[in-house]
Amino acid sequence: MTLPRAGMLLAAVVLALYALVAVVVLTAPYTDPFNVIARLAALWGFLALAIAAILTPFLREIMKVFGRSFLSVHHTFAAVGLLLPTLHPVTFFIGAMNPAIFIPVFSSWSGFWAGAGRPALYLLYIAFAGVVLRKYIPKYWRWVHGLMYVVLLFAIVHGNLIGTDFEDPIIWALFNTLFALVVAAFLLKRWRMMRKKTNTLRAAEPGFSRLPR
Repeated sequence: MTLPRAGMLLAAVVLALYALVAVVVLTAPYTDPFNVIARLAALWGFLALAIAAILTPFLREIMKVFGRSFLSVHHTFAAVGLLLPTLHPVTFFIGAMNPAIFIPVFSSWSGFWAGAGRPALYLLYIAFAGVVLRKYIPKYWRWVHGLMYVVLLFAIVHGNLIGTDFEDPIIWALFNTLFALVVAAFLLKRWRMMRKKTNTLRAAEPGFSRLPR
């Protein structure tokens, strides 16, 4: 299927962001290839998850821009956002053979947040499971899937505290801006849901009549 012009433009912007991140990471001094792969996996994975979250308030708009359903676009980014963050600790483990990489730190407050990427990975799987099991938990799957916002919070804090690439001003500005947009998209989605609920309740009130526009 050929993308509409707006879809091609948006796809080009996304690809440019991925390319920008790759350039910053690959041009930084390094000696360990596992370290480079792990850093790219983390940054690209966060980028995919952030885009998936930012798109959530725009169901109709995404259909017009990409010429396909919102879910197909959203799930594409979500799949990438599930795979790459998994590769991040796995690559570090292969390079260092240290299983502690997968164990969250609860011994101190600062240690927990510095290593917040560890619990974020497990919460990511739980949030993904919420979608897979939506037929079995119809009342709760949205709450479970909503853990994705906690995942992104943990990941951005983890990156700001100990992320090597966050020392670069481009990466710092890009990813903190992405997280701010995620928060804005979350608030916009909640506001639209509340407005829709309010309008539904008003329409159900006795004597309510919608004036013609």
